[in-house]
Amino acid sequence: MNAIEITGAIIGLAYIVSEYRADRWFWPLSILMSIFYIIIDFTSGIYANGAICCYNLAMSVYGLLVWRGIIQSKQHIERPVTSCPAHFWPYIIAAVAGLTVVLWWLLSALGESQIPWLDGVSSALSIVAMWMLSQKYWQQWLLWIIVEPLMVVLFIKTGNYASALLYIVFEIVCFMGIARWRRMMKEQPQP
Repeated sequence: MNAIEITGAIIGLAYIVSEYRADRWFWPLSILMSIFYIIIDFTSGIYANGAICCYNLAMSVYGLLVWRGIIQSKQHIERPVTSCPAHFWPYIIAAVAGLTVVLWWLLSALGESQIPWLDGVSSALSIVAMWMLSQKYWQQWLLWIIVEPLMVVLFIKTGNYASALLYIVFEIVCFMGIARWRRMMKEQPQP
């Protein structure tokens, strides 16, 4: 463990609490956490997830604008927690499957990733989950429930133990997040 990983893990704890609460500090913390994990992942040989952190950085700016009603809102009001429309699910499943195959193949062909299949599937799920999070769909937690254990394995295999511990905490919060976000959705006025 080094100072960058420990700092990233501490930021990650604040990040997951903010995500659970769906509060305004979530996206700035997401930006900061993405920067730390770009460094951690690329120096650990987890290249697909490092690239995903670059994507997460861009999505964090986008999500901040969506959540605050700056874009995708005619009234420019805070976006409420909502449910993912049923007609999106075939696209979500196809996106995860397609991205998994492409990333696994790419990482295998490049030969740089330590665990290309695990790096690929966790990255594919993360890409789609982050998009769902930017839309404030409560079901984003379901994808993170799958991602977090995969990330724990990746971090243990690459010697990033503070990050592995952080993702164990993330997994626990995912289950609590489902209940909280569903309750918030029922209590908030919908667009």
